[in-house]
Amino acid sequence: MAKSTKKSTRKFEKNHLKDVLEKRKAGAKIKQRQQVKAKRQARNAKDAEFLGGKDGEEESKTNGSAKEDPFGKMNVDDFFQGGFDIPEKPAKKSKSKSVPEKLGKRKRPEPAEEDDDNSSEASIEEAPVLSDSEPESGAEDETGMSKGAMDALAEKDPDFYKFLKENDPEALEFDEDADLAEVDELSGEEEEAPKKKKQKKSKKAQAKEDSEEEEEEEEVEDLAEVSKEMVKKWTKAMKEQHSLRAMRQVVLAFRAAAHVNEDEGKEYKYTISNPEVYHELLISTLKHVPEVLNHHLPVKENAAGKVRVSTDSKKFKTLTPLLKSHTSSVQHLLTTLSDASTLKLTLSSISPLLPYLLSFKKVLKNIVKTVVDIWSDASSSEATRITAFLILRRLTVIGDPGLREAVLKTVYQGLIKGSRTTSIHTIQGINLMKNSAAELWGIDQEVGYATGFTFIRQLAIHLRSSITNNQKESYKAVYNWQYVHSLDFWSCVLAEHCSPLKEAENGKESQLRLLIYPTVQVTLGAMRLIPTATYFPLRFQLMRSLLRLSRATGTYIPLASALLEVLNSAEMKKPPKPSTLKSLDFASSYKAQKSYLRTRVYQDGVGEQVAELLSEFFVLWSTNIAFPELALPVIVMLKRWLKEVSNKTSGNKNSKVNSSFVLLIQKLEANSKWIEEGRAKVDFAPNNRAGVEGFLKGFEWEKTPLGAFVVGQRKQRDEKAKLLEEGRREEERKRKLDREKEKAVGSDSDEDMEDPEDDDSVDDDDEEGIE
Repeated sequence: MAKSTKKSTRKFEKNHLKDVLEKRKAGAKIKQRQQVKAKRQARNAKDAEFLGGKDGEEESKTNGSAKEDPFGKMNVDDFFQGGFDIPEKPAKKSKSKSVPEKLGKRKRPEPAEEDDDNSSEASIEEAPVLSDSEPESGAEDETGMSKGAMDALAEKDPDFYKFLKENDPEALEFDEDADLAEVDELSGEEEEAPKKKKQKKSKKAQAKEDSEEEEEEEEVEDLAEVSKEMVKKWTKAMKEQHSLRAMRQVVLAFRAAAHVNEDEGKEYKYTISNPEVYHELLISTLKHVPEVLNHHLPVKENAAGKVRVSTDSKKFKTLTPLLKSHTSSVQHLLTTLSDASTLKLTLSSISPLLPYLLSFKKVLKNIVKTVVDIWSDASSSEATRITAFLILRRLTVIGDPGLREAVLKTVYQGLIKGSRTTSIHTIQGINLMKNSAAELWGIDQEVGYATGFTFIRQLAIHLRSSITNNQKESYKAVYNWQYVHSLDFWSCVLAEHCSPLKEAENGKESQLRLLIYPTVQVTLGAMRLIPTATYFPLRFQLMRSLLRLSRATGTYIPLASALLEVLNSAEMKKPPKPSTLKSLDFASSYKAQKSYLRTRVYQDGVGEQVAELLSEFFVLWSTNIAFPELALPVIVMLKRWLKEVSNKTSGNKNSKVNSSFVLLIQKLEANSKWIEEGRAKVDFAPNNRAGVEGFLKGFEWEKTPLGAFVVGQRKQRDEKAKLLEEGRREEERKRKLDREKEKAVGSDSDEDMEDPEDDDSVDDDDEEGIE
């Protein structure tokens, strides 16, 4: 048995342990504040040496007194100039005496028996830094934590991290601009090399260049308002010298521009009030920051599309805070933009940054979510959506399997969200989303199969719950646009990546082919969930999805029976009532309103859809050797239906619908006869698999009797759709003109009412008439 705990120990744990832990943590915070002050003192000395000029000389003279009070003779501008952290790696000895020898973990004077209690504090390795957006008051007492230290603390000691989050959230605050000053230091090191080569210059010329650099630096640091000259100077430095220092200033100014219209009370180093300056800064940042990054950290890409960036180099670690800050600003800007051209430009600037962000999963997750929101937004233009998709595709190609899975899941969620409302105005954008997203599932078919199986299984669970649930509204979980578009999307995915041509190019069978059977089963179950006339449009929508899948993959799917059920319904057998309703658009509807039921308009539309879908189904097998046996049961059923509805007393009295099916029966019989004639010439038995599959192989289906009929029907439908689209656009133009005229008339009437002279004259005329 384990030894029981002493009574004194239990008493101590009950009465005093919490207070002792709080005292120790409070002491740790005090030590952390002391370390912060020492780091700030070292940082200010470094910045004084770096900035040079008069301010630097004065600071070097008063360096001794700064040891005692580092903020005693510092104004606000100087404080913000030195508000960036420096690397904490062991470096060479600094010239300044005020720099401590070691800035690593703080020492632990507590005895060894308290190591378990203090293990959580030991993970705080980095001291907090002040950003340029923090207020001046109380700056010395800010004890925020760096981002790296916060992540390390959450990983090593989640309990203490949770305690700090609940009781002292300020301790977990971090500055997103921490360590950006390292970029200046790195830039300075790179600029030293060419200066050493130019030893032929005279001392006067060198002194002149140094004074110009000092003036430029003072101008950059002191001016809070961004001007055109500053933007031009930064742009020139980035284009000609690939200056990291200029890029840092641009990133800081760009962050202020991204938050320019916000009232959060947060201050930034720069302010922008001129729209022209804002535009130039935006263009310069989005265009040149990726170029500078690529110059200093070149991206290597192989033939398979995989990229490699040297993440272990000092440059990458130094530029990481700047990269994260810039990415965060771009992401925030994307959520606020409405102009299509600017939104497209901003999206395009993300693509070159993706290889550098592969190590930062959280940043990428936020970027993917923002880009997917733009891609799935109905108000986004087609060019903007395509640009957003290219970013998602690029990320899927260069990412690892975990990142690919995250991208695919987010894209699918965006597709479902964007297809909630479907109309004649949004259907084109939804089709663009489905066709573009389908390409992503073929990049890594292992990940594509795993995610596809999960989502199709979810659809099957929804269908099963709707069937087994006895509640009145349970079917609405299936009969909605999101469910219909989901099934249609999976038919697009499988049709694109499981076609024989695609598999021949890849040299192997697609892994996604295993998803064909569950997709077909769920689709057939959904279309027959409620077999009423109200949901005939939904049945036709799902029927087209299955036809696409069957056509692309060569898979036989029995669809004729589902169409014959529609013909045998009361909606198609009984005579309709006359109506002046507009024809129902089956392409953008999944449900017919009650006013359409039993009307001539609806019966004509349903008849056209059934005849079209039956012909499209049979034309897929118009060159198959078994076509006569496939078509015979349907021909018999159609003739029986025609005989019933053609009755003068009990028929539907709709010659338009009936004549279309008479023509369809003729084409089916002609195609069957043509196949039988060709079948009579073969010399192999039905059990010869190779001979059966080779029958009429390569023969164009358009030249068959049924194929020629279907081609003609398609042309007629395309012409009709074109005329309807032109009419719709003309109506929109007229409505727009009418609205503009109404606005113009309204503004004129407002001006007349506001004109006092006109009002007086009218009143005088009225008075004379009364007299």
